[in-house]
Amino acid sequence: MSKKQELTPYIIAETAYNHEGDIKDLYQMIDEIASLRLNAIKFHLLLNLDSYMKRTHPLYQTMKQWIFTENQWNDILSYTAKKNLEIIALCDDVESIKYLMTKKIHAIELHATSINDHFMLSEVANYDGRIILGVGGSSISDISYAIDFLRHKGKDDLLLMYGFQSYPTDYSDINLAKMNAIKNLFHLPVGYADHTGYDDPNNVAISVSAAFSGFPILEKHYTPYPGKERIDYHAAVGKKHMSCIRDLMKIALEIHGSGQVTLSEPEKVYGNVGPMKKAIVAKKDIRKGETLSADALWFKRTPEESPKHHPAETILTSHWVHSESRHQKRRCD
Repeated sequence: MSKKQELTPYIIAETAYNHEGDIKDLYQMIDEIASLRLNAIKFHLLLNLDSYMKRTHPLYQTMKQWIFTENQWNDILSYTAKKNLEIIALCDDVESIKYLMTKKIHAIELHATSINDHFMLSEVANYDGRIILGVGGSSISDISYAIDFLRHKGKDDLLLMYGFQSYPTDYSDINLAKMNAIKNLFHLPVGYADHTGYDDPNNVAISVSAAFSGFPILEKHYTPYPGKERIDYHAAVGKKHMSCIRDLMKIALEIHGSGQVTLSEPEKVYGNVGPMKKAIVAKKDIRKGETLSADALWFKRTPEESPKHHPAETILTSHWVHSESRHQKRRCD
């Protein structure tokens, strides 16, 4: 991290179920995301479909084809770990949380659909690592319930992920100002999960917009086939867009800065008394010991640097300690 920048981007590429059960496509996503030098990859894990949705749900039969076995996940996680990517696992059932308890991953996430699920919260509370809570479409009472539940279980390493999917989400509905409100209300870090349409001409700018406000964590859907009609394709971007997002997000956080109120070195140069900021100089010849008056001084930019001086009101009550010629910088006690 450079001295000028305290915030660094943390970009999570979300695969979700965009693979639609084709494990070759998932491995392709892993390879492409690793080649982009992103920070993390997010998988959706589901081992027991019956604990996730009713059999009468219109997606039930389709999702049966999208689920990988524990052995397949063992290989997927092992492969990803060699790609220098942190692994975030969004669990859709209790069984997947239990499965991950012995795995080396960076975090477990609960989708906003599970934020009120007592059994999911109870199980994830056994996880010894970061827990991410999706809070999109959740009321303050919903969020409070989940946070209080986990804190009561001794869980402090929590991250709230703000954002929701409207297939795609219109930027006028995002309400990024709410992120600060949530952060201040719960005193927890907040990330931004963007769901802007992949074909929106402002996709890159909207994706990094939270970074301009100092939020360094971004979650973004990824696909090897931008625009191809698959699940969640509406907001999924490919290598080209993700590369632009990665680069612009770094700039956005550098622009936001650290918030320090002391002057940086470039600011000190800009505010140099004399060459830049006006210095007090003699308006007329002044004798040693003469009491100063306003008509004896003025402010001018000078070719040479001047020591920082006292306010004019203080100087006007002083006595000159040396004789000065007109236009010379003042010296008084």
